[in-house]
Amino acid sequence: MKAVTREWLNRAEDDLAAAGLLLSQSQLTNLAAFHAQQAVEKVLKAVLEESSGAAVKTHSLTRLYNLVESQMSVIDMDPDMLDRLEAVYIESRYPGEMGLLPYGKPTQTDASNFYDFAHQLYKQVAAALEGTQGNDSPEST
Repeated sequence: MKAVTREWLNRAEDDLAAAGLLLSQSQLTNLAAFHAQQAVEKVLKAVLEESSGAAVKTHSLTRLYNLVESQMSVIDMDPDMLDRLEAVYIESRYPGEMGLLPYGKPTQTDASNFYDFAHQLYKQVAAALEGTQGNDSPEST
C-alpha cells in the first residue's frame, strides 16, 4: 500500500475515533454523523489514491464512489446509506447547518448507523488495500 493511501486511512481512523466518542453524547449526534461522513470520504479517497494515484478535491461521496466503484467490487456498499450520509455534509462556511439531515439533526440511531456504515467500509477497504502491490512504506496498524 502506498504511504499516501495509508495516510488517508489513518485520517479516516481519526474521524471514526471522533465519531465513536461523540456517539455517547446525545446532543452531539450531528458531529458524530459529520465525522462518519468524513471517514467515508477519506476511505474512498484512499481507494482512489491507491488505484489512480490522484485524489479528487470533492466532498461528494457519490462522486467519489462512482470514481472507485470498479475497484470496490469486493466491498459491500449500500448506496442508500451513502446518499443519506452525503446529506450530512455541509460546507464549513454554513456552520449553523453543519451535520444536519434534510429533516434536521440526526437521531442517535441515525448517528450510530452512520458510524457503523463508515466503520464497516473502513474495515473492508483497509483489508482489501493491505493486499495491494506498490507498498512504498512499512505497514502500520
